[in-house]
Amino acid sequence: MIGSTRTLRVWAYPAPADLRKGFDGLQALVTATLQRDPLSGDCYLFCNRTRRRAKVLLWDGTGLCIYQKRLERGRFAALWGAAATAAAVELTMSELALFLEGCALVARQPLSPRSVQPRARGARRNN
Repeated sequence: MIGSTRTLRVWAYPAPADLRKGFDGLQALVTATLQRDPLSGDCYLFCNRTRRRAKVLLWDGTGLCIYQKRLERGRFAALWGAAATAAAVELTMSELALFLEGCALVARQPLSPRSVQPRARGARRNN
């Protein structure tokens, strides 16, 4: 499993990517197309046109890491529609793990809140 914290965010590139790109090429895609900082600690997922290969770009605090997977059978789920948009698709770490296992993404159902807002101790809820 890549990363282990719940706060780690995953951004999927919304179009087929040229996976011949290395660190600098993928970093440029994140910066130019997704308009995000690749050194933020978030994961960035890329998939090629045939959806048989995927790469994850991650800053681990000391340098960029690339994780790559090639499926021997089947294809990765399509994260983009017929007309790819420039907006990144945000995934959870669980969805990333399922994606990398080759599972089909049928529908997305939020199972827990994205972030928990702490409240002052002793504060009451309004019912």
